[in-house]
Amino acid sequence: MASPTEKGFFTNVTDGISCRRVLNIMVFFGFMVNYMLRVNLTIAIVDMVVPGNKTNTENLTNFEIGVSQCGHQIEHKVSNVTTVIKSEVQSVSGVKFDWDEYVQNLILGSFYWGYVCTELPGGRLAEIIGARRVFGYSMLFSSIVTLLTPLSASIGYATVIVLRVVLGFLLGVTWPAVHPMAAHWIPPLERSKFIANMMASSLGAAFTLPVCGYLIAWFGWTSVFYVTGTVGFVWSVMWFLVVFDTPADHPRITPEERSYIEEAVGAGTTTSHKVLRVPWLRVLTSPPVWAIIITHGCSVFGFFSIVNQLPTYMKYILAFNIKENGLLSSLPYLGKYLMAAFTSYIADWLRATEKLSTTAIRKLFTTIAVLLPGLLMILMIFYGCDRVGSVAIFTIALTINGAVTAGYLGNGLDIAPNFSGTIFGMANTLSSFGGFVSAYMVGSLTYNNQTYGQWQKVFGVLAATYTIGGLTFLIFGTGKLQSWNSPAAPQTERKNDVELTIKNKETIPLKKK
Repeated sequence: MASPTEKGFFTNVTDGISCRRVLNIMVFFGFMVNYMLRVNLTIAIVDMVVPGNKTNTENLTNFEIGVSQCGHQIEHKVSNVTTVIKSEVQSVSGVKFDWDEYVQNLILGSFYWGYVCTELPGGRLAEIIGARRVFGYSMLFSSIVTLLTPLSASIGYATVIVLRVVLGFLLGVTWPAVHPMAAHWIPPLERSKFIANMMASSLGAAFTLPVCGYLIAWFGWTSVFYVTGTVGFVWSVMWFLVVFDTPADHPRITPEERSYIEEAVGAGTTTSHKVLRVPWLRVLTSPPVWAIIITHGCSVFGFFSIVNQLPTYMKYILAFNIKENGLLSSLPYLGKYLMAAFTSYIADWLRATEKLSTTAIRKLFTTIAVLLPGLLMILMIFYGCDRVGSVAIFTIALTINGAVTAGYLGNGLDIAPNFSGTIFGMANTLSSFGGFVSAYMVGSLTYNNQTYGQWQKVFGVLAATYTIGGLTFLIFGTGKLQSWNSPAAPQTERKNDVELTIKNKETIPLKKK
């Protein structure tokens, strides 16, 4: 059936654009901005701090003579590093801070202290009051926090840590909040493509890192936070103008599009505003749920390790300057988004043509997305000193990881669309611990010891983590609608669920037109 069109809002501009399409566009740019607000510090902190290893004599000598441990020429030499005792140093790019590797990773990791607190409540809150307010206000206040970051840095690193905890607390609700919105707005055969919009976060990182590299080179590190914070504020205003929780709430949706959506999602999703009670015992004892949680935790642990630490690795081990660092650090994220978009279309096509079952599709793409990066991290152990090889391996690893959109990432919508926010909140809670543990691990291993040997240990841990995640979903994952999806639904809906299970129709409630 052809998708209906939307009329009446900025008609001369948006005539012919469905409300579903507007939602896709806003979620796409929303996750780009989401990661702008998250990763801006990972590139800015490279220029915010006074470089140097103060206690490791070998590394200090290498840095002072302008050569990294891997033998690459460092563009800017710094002399008398051991005499730096001030907490702030004035430079042409602004104030620099004497924060060692431990403090830097403490700052980066503090984001996850707040992030972990709101993942599960955020998913459930979106199921109760709607994703529009949860996602929108989170992004609005996060943008304000970002604008305050330069001021907090001038006060002290403890203030930066507090602000990063608040930022994590606010952004923690965003990812799980989108799943309940998808359950109400997106037909099942379009959900992989919709979930791919969440991978615009990688595109946001791909855009932010090189742009911030040039902003730092031209205007200083403070400009990074002012620019990204302003962009986030503007997006938040637009979100509240054009996005609504359900088709029934939308004031400008056509009757045709509303009917199309509600019929498509109705079999597996409660379309009314009635709040369903979470069957916690069934959820917590469900192997498919734990397959999503564990696999997501392992995948995101690897992703966060790379996204937070790649600029540092490129500076100290590969000796790229700040502009090269930002540009090259962005390549893996660009690749990840392109892979996410491509595989999501393939997955939805495979489901629509019934060439593979939903279970087979989710397992196939999860295996590709999570197991293969683990093998590539093993290569980094042996070829991590090679500039071209390292950039190629990182880029390929994160590119392949983009296939999670066709794998486990949207699997909660397959097995329990009514509680997809809760399930993803549980998964992201574990992954948030992984983000903190990742920052702590790298900080501990490289504290005053930025050597390739220490980074080899990091790559070994990442290889093992990716492998565990891929195997877990391969064994326990499924695409079948779970019976507990409608615990308080009318008897007729329960009967429909049973019939779907008997017929082995794996949560494709779209009525064929």
